[in-house]
Amino acid sequence: MKKIIFFDVQDYEIEYLTSACHGRFEFEIIREPINDLYNLSDIQKQVEIISCFTTSRVTKEVLEKFENLKLIALRSVGFNHIDIDFCKEKGIYVENTPNYGNMTVAEFAFALLLDVTRKVTYSYNDLKKAVVNPHNTIGVELFGKTTGIVGLGAIGAEMARISHGVGMKILGFDIKEREELKEKYNVQYTDFETLVKNSDFISLHSPLTKDNYHLFNKEVFEMMKPSAFIVNTARGELIDTQALYNALTDKKIAGAGLDVLESEETLTDPDYLVDIGRMTTQSLQKTVLNNSLLKLDNVIITPHIAYDTHEAINRILNTAIENILAFAEGKIQNNVY
Repeated sequence: MKKIIFFDVQDYEIEYLTSACHGRFEFEIIREPINDLYNLSDIQKQVEIISCFTTSRVTKEVLEKFENLKLIALRSVGFNHIDIDFCKEKGIYVENTPNYGNMTVAEFAFALLLDVTRKVTYSYNDLKKAVVNPHNTIGVELFGKTTGIVGLGAIGAEMARISHGVGMKILGFDIKEREELKEKYNVQYTDFETLVKNSDFISLHSPLTKDNYHLFNKEVFEMMKPSAFIVNTARGELIDTQALYNALTDKKIAGAGLDVLESEETLTDPDYLVDIGRMTTQSLQKTVLNNSLLKLDNVIITPHIAYDTHEAINRILNTAIENILAFAEGKIQNNVY
């Protein structure tokens, strides 16, 4: 019977994982993430399957500790926290859980857009301080405006559906054009520069690749409308944080709604407080910038929770277990490389 170690496990996942694995696998549930600070026992080092979330840091140094690892069953779509090159070299499969949060993430992206354009959180915080100043909470209507969607995969398509329903014009940028999105939601595909220059709102839904790292940089922010807002629920590294901070403070753009940040783990992961020396110079710089962004009135930042609904969590767990069951039968599905 194969053994699985589940890392990063939340309380609400335990019942499901226990029920799904009982009688099928030996399994161990660990609440902590797996990273270079975690001390594996000799028995744990022999495991063939591990499962983790994006808060784990599965580096080469971590992977080398597992002597017989064959599968990493992710409970996420993203896999940039895994050393994929090492996994390829060692023949370790990395299977993700695609399409679990299409509607969930798109709804959250739209919520961020509404929040930052209508100053919902800003006015709420003012009210708690007994401050009511309508002049400071003047917002922007979405109806009739142009939204640019960068990445029109499953989540981006849902963002197009919601935007179309609100009466927005939609510009799209992707390597592949989908005719059904043109027909259903009047998506007008265009080049990146045209989208940037003509959008009132821009929402990012692209996976992070070597080619789109810092896709939004100083030059791109200077092309945007001064009245434009940007929303990012994809990956923090799509945006150059220094360039974003400068664009916001210099009023090159109007605002931002962010669920992801560069070096976001340094804000929430206690490991970095236990050992501050773990931070590189770059991550320290990003952390300072992230904290500065948190202080701006025209920015809404949430802690990478766009995926976080009951429905999406159930889909994540279902797919992760299905991946594991298929692997146990010699079938490979949802491998990311």
